[in-house]
Amino acid sequence: MKTIRSSILCFAVLILFAPLLGAQDLSKYRGISLGMKLPIVLKQTEQKTSDVKALHQSPALIQELTWWPPTLSGSSYQADNVRQILFSFQNGELYRMFVSYDRSAVEGLTEADMVKSFTAKYGAPILPTTETNASTTPRPDSEDKVIARWEDPQFSFNLVRTSFPNGFALVIYSKQANAEAERAVAEAVKFEEQQGPQIEADRQKKVAEELESARQKNLKSFRP
Repeated sequence: MKTIRSSILCFAVLILFAPLLGAQDLSKYRGISLGMKLPIVLKQTEQKTSDVKALHQSPALIQELTWWPPTLSGSSYQADNVRQILFSFQNGELYRMFVSYDRSAVEGLTEADMVKSFTAKYGAPILPTTETNASTTPRPDSEDKVIARWEDPQFSFNLVRTSFPNGFALVIYSKQANAEAERAVAEAVKFEEQQGPQIEADRQKKVAEELESARQKNLKSFRP
């Protein structure tokens, strides 16, 4: 009887945790994981610091890196169906990936085809009833929409129909880090708008000073 009870208990535990055991890691794509430091991403994608674009400096450092996977045979990375990946960093830590698929690779595929393909790997998705917002797209004014979503308490994995004809993309982000980054960006934009007139005045002053300096120099050296 004791053996039977133990067997029943083990069976129940397996049923309970089977979905978790088979679940995919929603924080990783093409060997790149959310939370990775910028230098590691640069090394894995074979890019340079000069390829990184700083969007905002304060209250958090927000940076972007665009990567076009190589297609040459023998390379450590193969492009597969990916055209490019836009990496977003907050204070040097990866919090979001926007994966664009090559149009020729998805030509003719319907939304149902794409969802079926991802379902085969990631399991049944959550099908959203509303369009996506700034949390899942690289631009607040984007017309892209989420057609399927996979998520866990920490990460969100979104299949997106882009505004380009027959375009599809994948948006992966850390829920907590993405929310923090959005707040930081909103504060940065507000501050920059407030400081805009002064920044422009300082720029014009610097241009005028450089022009006057060149004028004085040329007054002394110019000979008709």
